[in-house]
Amino acid sequence: MNKFLFGAAAAGLAFTPIAASAQRATPALVIIVDTDTIYRTCTACVAAQGQLQGMITALQQQQQALSQPIQTEAQAIEQAATVARTLSGAARTSAEAAIQTRLAALQTRQNQANQTLQRQEQNIRSSQANVSQQLSVRLEPIVRQVMTARGANIVIPKGATLVSADALDVTAEVLAALNQQLPSVTVAPLPQAPAAQQPARPPGR
Repeated sequence: MNKFLFGAAAAGLAFTPIAASAQRATPALVIIVDTDTIYRTCTACVAAQGQLQGMITALQQQQQALSQPIQTEAQAIEQAATVARTLSGAARTSAEAAIQTRLAALQTRQNQANQTLQRQEQNIRSSQANVSQQLSVRLEPIVRQVMTARGANIVIPKGATLVSADALDVTAEVLAALNQQLPSVTVAPLPQAPAAQQPARPPGR
């Protein structure tokens, strides 16, 4: 979770060549885009990474704050159980009953803490996905514009190439356009889709 990735957005950028005529295949005119560099260095990307890292740090601090008193109580219950084992008769029965009550309360606290942390983690993951989606939606038309301006008909991610000429790399051009058109993104969970309406039940006969 500490590693912020835009892999999903990069994977969604698949550009296909312009359709060839039925008589003759169109020659491939290629340009190359380093999406890894773009998603790591664009203005909106850097700002989003900072906000997401802050959310992750806050989650880690919350986890520590919630777990510490639970661990302390668990140790105290274990000590009480050790003492209870030295007792006998009604005193032992009463002590063990009190321990069971404390254990049940502790389990409830632990469950609540886990649910709280899980919700926060889901929010972070959803926020990451939202950032990736915003970048991908804006980046694809920019790449297509550059492709048209360069007279190219196919775009290849730099990570998929073995060797290429520097003149084919348009990463800097795409990055500059993205920074201008999308200086920031919203770092928040994805909007929830409205719940599907339940089908109407047929009237009784």
